[in-house]
Amino acid sequence: MQYKRILLKLSGESLQGKDSYGISMEQVRSYAVQIKNIALRGIQIGIVIGGGNIFRGLQGAKKGFDRVKGDQMGMLATIINSLALQNVLCDEGVKCKVLTSIRMEPIGEYYSKDKAIEYLEKGYVVIIGGGTSNPYFSTDTASALRGIEIEADGFFKGTRVDGIYTADPEKDPTATKFDEITFDEVYSRNLKIMDMTAFTLCKENKLNIIVFDMDAVGNLEKVICGEKIGTIVHQ
Repeated sequence: MQYKRILLKLSGESLQGKDSYGISMEQVRSYAVQIKNIALRGIQIGIVIGGGNIFRGLQGAKKGFDRVKGDQMGMLATIINSLALQNVLCDEGVKCKVLTSIRMEPIGEYYSKDKAIEYLEKGYVVIIGGGTSNPYFSTDTASALRGIEIEADGFFKGTRVDGIYTADPEKDPTATKFDEITFDEVYSRNLKIMDMTAFTLCKENKLNIIVFDMDAVGNLEKVICGEKIGTIVHQ
């Protein structure tokens, strides 16, 4: 498939690099260069980043935080990560805008579908921070929602694993990787790819999911070009 516009989801934890917390600028630079390379191909790129390297609302709730306040803190963490990536992309010469689902000008412009698409068509990488702006929803769900809204051709879930397996490969040495799998088979096998709300949104709106290892330098460009990297989830 030829991709014109994609939604790229990056986990917050992946921005840590080899650190145990926070933002590794070396890791952010690596991601920025990969994003730049596909932008140079004319691909329109929307990005959603998690916030787990700084604060995760669900973990906070387990430690006594009010869940709503914890999720709001997590939303702010995603915006911090968005600004970090924007800074490095701009340093690499890539035009980039941060839109936020929560009003917080001048940190970022307030998100709307029309504004996001307008910037994408003008050649900007658009990073959408703040999750859905509502508690109890993950950044996976925010990614699925934004991918559908911006009419993306695919939802690229950049992780630290190289695809979807029959079982957890770290726990089961006999686990095998799927090159492709249907949404219905993921349901029937009860595979944990992302939270079920996000997964169902993608299925119902026919947005294919591509799970791949973003930490392997060059993989983003390879998977965009159709190389058999990662796993494709389709109808």
